[in-house]
Amino acid sequence: VQLVEGGGESVQSGGSLRLSCEMHGGRLYAHTMGWFRQALGKEREFVARTMWPGGETTYADSVKGRFTISRDNDKNTVHLQMNNLKLEDTAIYYCAASSIWRPGDISDYGNWGQGTQVTVSA
Repeated sequence: VQLVEGGGESVQSGGSLRLSCEMHGGRLYAHTMGWFRQALGKEREFVARTMWPGGETTYADSVKGRFTISRDNDKNTVHLQMNNLKLEDTAIYYCAASSIWRPGDISDYGNWGQGTQVTVSA
């Protein structure tokens, strides 16, 4: 399974971005998909996930009400819509796939993308 992210760029505070993650060599519908981020000097942290097969979603408290994760199983793609971006959202964003229905830990995600940089400026 290969995950390819895109959509990261520089944006001003309050702006919006839509990240995408396309899965190659696997079936998206059979995976729980997550977005994580890692800011400079900090540990990688959970942002959002969408569980298979129905798409139940979970969000970190820091992004609730601003970010929306969605999946298109037909296109083997998962998106992260990010609105009202804040300076503290600056990070490398990673897409990850888990064959576990309800992953309990970051180690439950076995496949990772290369990351896409999101930079929010004042």
